[in-house]
Amino acid sequence: MLDLSGKVAFIAGAGCVGEGWGNGRATAVLMARQGAKVFGTDRSAEALEGTSAVMELEDHRQWFPHTCDMTSAAEVEAAVQACVRRFGRIDILVNNIGGSAPGDPVSLSEEAWDDQMDLNLKTAFLGCKYVLPVMERQFEEEGVGGAIVNVSSIAHMSHQVGGRVNVAYATAKAGLGAFSRSTAIAYVRKGVRVNTVVVGMMNTPLVATRLAGQLGVDLEELVAKRNASIPMGRMGEAWDIANAVLFLASDEAGYITATQLVVDGGVTAAR
Repeated sequence: MLDLSGKVAFIAGAGCVGEGWGNGRATAVLMARQGAKVFGTDRSAEALEGTSAVMELEDHRQWFPHTCDMTSAAEVEAAVQACVRRFGRIDILVNNIGGSAPGDPVSLSEEAWDDQMDLNLKTAFLGCKYVLPVMERQFEEEGVGGAIVNVSSIAHMSHQVGGRVNVAYATAKAGLGAFSRSTAIAYVRKGVRVNTVVVGMMNTPLVATRLAGQLGVDLEELVAKRNASIPMGRMGEAWDIANAVLFLASDEAGYITATQLVVDGGVTAAR
């Protein structure tokens, strides 16, 4: 079950903003544990170093880190070419790039809006733009297609009066869902499946390093508040996301495409 032996996974956003387990790092390590050769990108070499340290500790020798700004077409194209040169193919693409900036249409600057579209939506477009031809060629030559998993957020599904407003982030993540479904149908007969994991509130290093500062609140207070707001009584962990991504990327999900898997502890249903 969920065996990735012989597969090559290209994971965009395989680093982590701090120590511990972010969604991308957990996904990269889990796929390596399942037998995949993993090519991981991040725009921060330091963020990738932490992932490399875990890979070395667990003796995953088929891991290759590559610093790349996924908003740059030239850098993404070069990264995809480097992956193919290194491993000969790409079977799995995980687009795990993203980040939220607070603001409503009046308070948000035009520059911040554009940055959010680039970070949360353009990155997935560019990843698919350069990986899809590789997967399509493999399907034509070998009859073996590929799987793409885009990582979204419940921010585009659930909003609260008096809650945090991040209109650009929510819009971009909604667009990512439409992009995934449209791409899935465009490639449904070319051997490529495309699905989306929709992430709820996770207790990852991002909460400590970025979110608490943006909101200007005490970290312990923020964690307690977020835990209390979730029907299951706790935030999720990076492994909850990694397991969902692994499933959708695996052969066991071979009849699943153009869909989304919400991993949120029941938040969107309860709201």
